[in-house]
Amino acid sequence: MPPASQVLASESAHLRSSRDYLRLMRENVLSLKAMGGDRVSEEYLKADLYRRAEALQDLPDTPLFFGRIDYAEADGDAPYSGEHFHIGRRHVHDPDGLPAVIDWRAPVSRPFYRASQGEPQGLELRRRFGFSAGQLTAFEDETFRAARPGEPAGPAAEAPASRILIEEIERPRTGPMRDIVATIQPDQDDIVRAEAEQTVCVQGAPGTGKTAVGLHRVAYLLYAHPQRMSRGGVLVVGPNKAFLAYIAGVLPALGELDVAQLPVTELLAAVPVRGTDSAAAAVLKGDARMAEVIRRAVWRHCTEPADPIMLARGSRRWRVPAHEVGELAAELRDRGVRYETGRQLLGHRIAHVILTRMEAAGESCDDRTHEAVRRTKQVRDAVGQCWPRLDPVRLVFRLLAEPDLLAAAAAGVLDDAEQAAVGWPKPARSAGSARWSAADAVLVDEAADQLERTPSLAHVVLDEAQDLSPMQCRAIGRRCSTGSATVLGDIAQGTTPWAAGSWQQFLTHFGKGDADLRVLDTGYRVPRQILDYASRLLPVIAPDMAGARSVRQDPGALTVQQVSEAGLGDALVAACRDALGRPGSAAVIAADDQLDDLGAALAGAGLPHETLDGAAVAGQLTLVPVTLAKGLEFDHVIVVEPARIAAAERRGLHRLYVALTRAVSRLTVLHAAALPDPLGQA
Repeated sequence: MPPASQVLASESAHLRSSRDYLRLMRENVLSLKAMGGDRVSEEYLKADLYRRAEALQDLPDTPLFFGRIDYAEADGDAPYSGEHFHIGRRHVHDPDGLPAVIDWRAPVSRPFYRASQGEPQGLELRRRFGFSAGQLTAFEDETFRAARPGEPAGPAAEAPASRILIEEIERPRTGPMRDIVATIQPDQDDIVRAEAEQTVCVQGAPGTGKTAVGLHRVAYLLYAHPQRMSRGGVLVVGPNKAFLAYIAGVLPALGELDVAQLPVTELLAAVPVRGTDSAAAAVLKGDARMAEVIRRAVWRHCTEPADPIMLARGSRRWRVPAHEVGELAAELRDRGVRYETGRQLLGHRIAHVILTRMEAAGESCDDRTHEAVRRTKQVRDAVGQCWPRLDPVRLVFRLLAEPDLLAAAAAGVLDDAEQAAVGWPKPARSAGSARWSAADAVLVDEAADQLERTPSLAHVVLDEAQDLSPMQCRAIGRRCSTGSATVLGDIAQGTTPWAAGSWQQFLTHFGKGDADLRVLDTGYRVPRQILDYASRLLPVIAPDMAGARSVRQDPGALTVQQVSEAGLGDALVAACRDALGRPGSAAVIAADDQLDDLGAALAGAGLPHETLDGAAVAGQLTLVPVTLAKGLEFDHVIVVEPARIAAAERRGLHRLYVALTRAVSRLTVLHAAALPDPLGQA
């Protein structure tokens, strides 16, 4: 084995060469001319070349590769025998087309994440690299022993934990979330590389990397199945804009630039949301029973025709009795077609009946005759009479504004009190002036799907899924009805009044009852002391959930400090000064109605900070309303007045659990009021 300095020099030279190759690859793309058959084609080609060039941008502060694997010499035709590969975020090749860096998603790279002493997967050596500002500074080798002839395969003594791996996991983070390609663990890798047809539901305890795993699965699917994913489309759905701003840079850093990312409210924004519901009304509007109410409201518009069709063609008149039109309509309804599809088919069925009679009378008919008959006023009027055209917005507006219509559609589904809670107490004059709520918008989306089938995407990633109502589950589930999904969440972090009680319940509403449920229960960055403290709440908020375990220990990670009410501001300032003196990001998380006072205390002390309001923040210290904290993480978190957070809403202890688990290095709890009982126990 060469001296460490020689190995470091050789690998540094390979890094420099790889950066040169990447630059040449990008220059080659930029030199290409978009030459299409017409201007539209040329514009598409230009856009494609631009995206390819952007994906080949070199990020100077990000290493091109983070590891290397050497395959052992093997007899026979063993794949990759004696070869070695550098593993990185993207593929880089030299001018002759030979790989300088292998994409982490390629099959040849998988042993980097999966090899162990008991199962080396053909490797002789795994090398990890340490970097600083994009420059290689260290390396660490792990060697594997091949099984001797006759020796059974099985577990063997594992190598000591990688120092470089631990340092990368513990590295302080400031700003948005970053990728974890250098530190993916075997249980995470199994989910990332799950089959494209498979819907995976991940129950992930805090700090287990479930969000990162979901995003890396998207990157893997786009690499392994580019045509299917690009043709069908991929969507990432998050709880709010603050969360999406936090994760926005992960996929671009992995070379994937064209994945849409939307919060739930924008995805389902069928109407402008200007109003709010009471908790009781929101729970009812999100109940799965509302799907049946909407279905009834749609189909009650189908009625029996009152008049026959009399159609004159040339010197003859053709008659279709009303009962026959009704039978055609009933047959279509019994087939379970969508409302608008059935409406279109009814016109074709009536035209077919008339053409059959015309042909029996000896007339010559073809497709043009069929279309001409279907478009006649008599046929169109008959269809409109028994199967009128509907608009989903107007339909839901009438349903919520007209008690008689709601009573007819909800009979036997909602009782009188529930109907009163769902209906608008002061109906607007028109759909355009109505103060629609977020739950109303989901009802409009349901109605739109009852009329015409919602197009399905190839893959949907849904994060913080436990907070969705059954009706929201249905709405997002139908957007991947013929595709697959990655559902991410934690039942213990459900903070909405309608939060899911179990994943099986959720997946049933989502339309993916056969999804593969995976559990991530090992925290890699959060110290055990923080997880154990937050897990005191689990027996109350999620009795069936086990607390997460952590691979890290730090006796100084947790500080719980009781202060006087008058001294709370000074204690906060002192804690923030301490946090600002350390590397990494820091956040103050408190009840929403306490933020102004805390912000004034920080401003009075001259401490620079930003307040999270839905957009990305770049400063080291952020003031975070507890209702926006979900999904975010910070190196140092200061939670102020847990009792106030717990008392602010019905599921306040769940919200507190979220706040306590946002810290990945240090957690400080400041309180003047007594702590909630589970936390106050010694």
